[in-house]
Amino acid sequence: MKNRDAFSGYHPLINMLYFVQVIAYSMLFLHPVCLGVSFLCAFAYSVELNGRRALRFALVFMLPMLIFAALINPAFNHRGVTILTYLPSGNPLTLESLVYGFVAALMIITVIAWFSCYNAVMTSDKFVYLFGRIIPALSLVLSMALRLVPRFRAQITVIADAQRCVGRDVSSGSLLRRARHGIKILSIMVTWALENAIETADSMKSRGYGLPGRTAFSIFRFDRRDRSALIFLLFCAAYIITGAAIGGLKFIYYPIITGAWTPYSVSLFAVYAVLCALPLAINRQADMTWRAITEGEER
Repeated sequence: MKNRDAFSGYHPLINMLYFVQVIAYSMLFLHPVCLGVSFLCAFAYSVELNGRRALRFALVFMLPMLIFAALINPAFNHRGVTILTYLPSGNPLTLESLVYGFVAALMIITVIAWFSCYNAVMTSDKFVYLFGRIIPALSLVLSMALRLVPRFRAQITVIADAQRCVGRDVSSGSLLRRARHGIKILSIMVTWALENAIETADSMKSRGYGLPGRTAFSIFRFDRRDRSALIFLLFCAAYIITGAAIGGLKFIYYPIITGAWTPYSVSLFAVYAVLCALPLAINRQADMTWRAITEGEER
């Protein structure tokens, strides 16, 4: 893992349960406090895992999407009682539609950020470990699909470099020449992908993957640390879902913006914030422990 992510060292069940919770909550709870906390934690964790690539992705993709969705919703949705002005078409521009467009866009980019963290932490071997015995065929297909894009990007770079060495460069020459070379690279790429899929299927079949009673070596062990994390995640799930069921996270955008701001809601926000910041807290604790060990050895 990049940057020595300590949370990825937990049991795959803990990683999966955590991401299921934060992604589901980010889609279900549109309270601005919940969305703001979830976005900040997801973005910080994504930067910690992926470094500059996460920052570049946020600036190039997330920020334009946020602005576009925030502006496009009021153009088609005119609900709300707080009229700010009137559009050239004569339709009202309401504060509620503007805020809801921003919130909807924030929800989308928050979920995308959490999925980027999921892809970095939940590797294919963890996924196969969790679901290999329950749904062996589907888990293998999903694990191959999850790593499809990274492998394709790496392989197409190798193929393009090899073709450039034999004079088939896609960055120079006439348009027709570059298109011909690009089609050649794409053809090689598709052939490699099909052969790789067949080889993977034959390899897993020869190892008896999916057969009843088959055992498999695993480096994952559910220890006391994972047990404590599981108890904490279950507590957070019970507390947050119960609070949401009784209206502690209720927030309405139409026809007027109103929401829950009770002391109980504040406690729900606190638990939700601790849940979202869990990987960051674990990494900070691991950094402090490592720093204390190294300083002790130097002394």
